[in-house]
Amino acid sequence: MSLEQYAGTYTLDAAHSRIGFVARHAMITKVRGNFNDFAGTATLAPVVSDSSVSVEIQVQSVDTRQQQRDDHLRSPDFFDVANYPTITFASTAVSATSEGIDITGDLTIKDVTRSVTIPFSFEGAAVDPFGNHRIGFEGSVQVNRQDFGLVWNAALEAGGVLVGDKVTLEFEISAIKSA
Repeated sequence: MSLEQYAGTYTLDAAHSRIGFVARHAMITKVRGNFNDFAGTATLAPVVSDSSVSVEIQVQSVDTRQQQRDDHLRSPDFFDVANYPTITFASTAVSATSEGIDITGDLTIKDVTRSVTIPFSFEGAAVDPFGNHRIGFEGSVQVNRQDFGLVWNAALEAGGVLVGDKVTLEFEISAIKSA
């Protein structure tokens, strides 16, 4: 896929983007959540491998639509927002694929940094009614939360645990090209 025609610097449009996650709960269902406060920039270079992305998420903005669970996620049992208020991602490599791009980068949660590769599909480009040039990408990647120091859990009476270790991070991105 050729993305060279979209070269430029972009700002993530948080009002039209989603950074979320899905985790297994009680071994029988999934809990979905979002981070509602984040910012990021991307530079899509004429040579895709020269591109870069950086994102900063405010962990306090975690939202699973259940206040008690959100408060627990903010606590020292999980994200420990008082000591680790942000999650960051900084790309280290970008490569073109037949569907879009693969972005490899350093994901940092609770001062633990791990390299992850997120495959993104290119969803298209458009000029919105306000004259903004937009591009859209969607991607997801599965990580082990324990690799980032998110180790709290509770055993279930019937066996298993309350919170699964594998968490899928989901990204639905609309980005606006800088003038």
